[in-house]
Amino acid sequence: MAVARVTKITASSRTGFQDAVKSGLARAAKTIRGITGLEVIEEKAKVEKGKIAEYRVTMELTFILEG
Repeated sequence: MAVARVTKITASSRTGFQDAVKSGLARAAKTIRGITGLEVIEEKAKVEKGKIAEYRVTMELTFILEG
């Protein structure tokens, strides 16, 4: 029987939401083993002088617990 855990992370990018998701997943994968999926639950943007300065995503990662 497998047991999964869900954890929430936030990542950012200056180029776009998709890049924020990819970089967040890549960083999480360095310390979390067994990631099986993710769900983007929120997208936000930081605005400076009327333009988007930073794209931010909050996502939930699902991974299988070992042992």
